[in-house]
Amino acid sequence: MARNFVLMTDTGSDLPDEYYVQHDIARVQLGFTLDGVTYGGDDGAVMDTKKFYELLRGGAMPKTFQVTPAQALAHIEPFVKEGKDVLVISFSSGLSGTYESYCSAAKELAQQYPYVQVRVVDSLCASLGQGLFVDYVVKKADSGASLEETVAYAEELKGHICHFFTVDDLFHLKRGGRVSATTAVVGKMLNIKPVLHVDDAGHLIAIGKAMGRKKSLAALVDKMTELQTLGKDDPIFLSHGDCQADVDYVIGLLKSRFGTRTVFVNMIGSVIGTHSGAGTVAIFFKGRHR
Repeated sequence: MARNFVLMTDTGSDLPDEYYVQHDIARVQLGFTLDGVTYGGDDGAVMDTKKFYELLRGGAMPKTFQVTPAQALAHIEPFVKEGKDVLVISFSSGLSGTYESYCSAAKELAQQYPYVQVRVVDSLCASLGQGLFVDYVVKKADSGASLEETVAYAEELKGHICHFFTVDDLFHLKRGGRVSATTAVVGKMLNIKPVLHVDDAGHLIAIGKAMGRKKSLAALVDKMTELQTLGKDDPIFLSHGDCQADVDYVIGLLKSRFGTRTVFVNMIGSVIGTHSGAGTVAIFFKGRHR
């Protein structure tokens, strides 16, 4: 059934380009700066993700920037001018001010175009967690649900989108203030790998640690086994910071626990990767709670 409103999200979702096209989703490009050059955003340069991780491993220090209210308005207004309602699924407000920018734009547009609705849902998700959330919302909208029904569904669903991930190097989490300098140094010396998740407020939180890489990867699957509420059609999403061998290992663990269920895999984009670093592995699924 045809969707009766516009769906929009941002590239904090780390979905591949073809996904947006296939599912008719408008997108807002997040971005970063590196060595004085702007990448992404509305008119920045383009950098291949593999190249980005190569530079990151070589010591590059990119900085990300959020969508401004003016940029948000510029993306939404063309649809509103056509009389189309818009639902925006935002990158977590616990990690970025982008959500507030969408809300500011929606408020301004409501004054100019009172006959059109612009609704903004804070996904409280990141990377392919946001991507998984978007995927569920797309299916709901395409089932014929109204804008109000889809918003209500999304608001109820987001507390059930579980994020669990581990990083290979604590440096980028230290740089972003997620772990202390002492934790990062001791972790590197002792080969301690953190296990983290995104909590109910959309914040990145450390919840455990493991000795060594494979144990940290197995801990992700253990968390999923504990919390998952997957039906036969519920997908598993997995994102990574340019570490395919680790992805293959995790997929093997998933198949041993959950059979031949398809796992949707994509690389973590440059914006999220700036903060998580190369070697990150993250798993996303629907669960009882976060």
